[in-house]
Amino acid sequence: MSEMILVVEDDPVALRVTQDVLEAAGYRTVGAQNGREGLRRLYEARPDLVILDIILPDMDGWEVCRRIREVTSVPIIFVTSRGRTEDRVKGLRMGADDYLVKPFAPAELEARVEAVLRRTRLAPARKPSILRFANGELVIDTQARRVVVRGREVSLTPTEYRLLLFLAEHAGEVLTIETIGAGVWPDEKASSSENIRWHIWRLRQKLEANPEEPAFILTARGVGYQFRGN
Repeated sequence: MSEMILVVEDDPVALRVTQDVLEAAGYRTVGAQNGREGLRRLYEARPDLVILDIILPDMDGWEVCRRIREVTSVPIIFVTSRGRTEDRVKGLRMGADDYLVKPFAPAELEARVEAVLRRTRLAPARKPSILRFANGELVIDTQARRVVVRGREVSLTPTEYRLLLFLAEHAGEVLTIETIGAGVWPDEKASSSENIRWHIWRLRQKLEANPEEPAFILTARGVGYQFRGN
């Protein structure tokens, strides 16, 4: 199957042109016109590469890049009109894999995407698609987006799944409410502490044998939560 590329670009014409160029080259694409939508698409589509503009209407590309790097090492290419040396250096230091200045020829975009993906394919370690915890009591299939607990498939809402996956990918770490909110709910209104606690409660009801004494999602009092994977 061809790689999936997420394009975050506020100009609808530029977004469509970029997607057309990539799709003509054989890639699958998904688009977003602002940072929050881009972060939602990141969790929904789990792309193999992100093309990210810096000038966006809500949060800028720097902030989107920072939030992406908090949760995943997916390759990022900044594609922007900001061509100053300090911007290029900042983007690369923030964790971007390449930096392309507009305007550009379609062939150059294709070549840079191909080069970044080639380096990714040659990287020695990639995250497994099957995550197992507690000797197989909890299994998360990230490709099929399936969750199995003690041999029984559990139905989760898209938000519950994103939350569980975020916690599982940070197993053993104590995560603050703010970190969870930034990673799972790009929309600041939706990332309130009350909303996060509600969804944690819902997950515990579905995953834990005894929600009052959770084995997977532990409360770190005064801080946030910790996912225990062993």
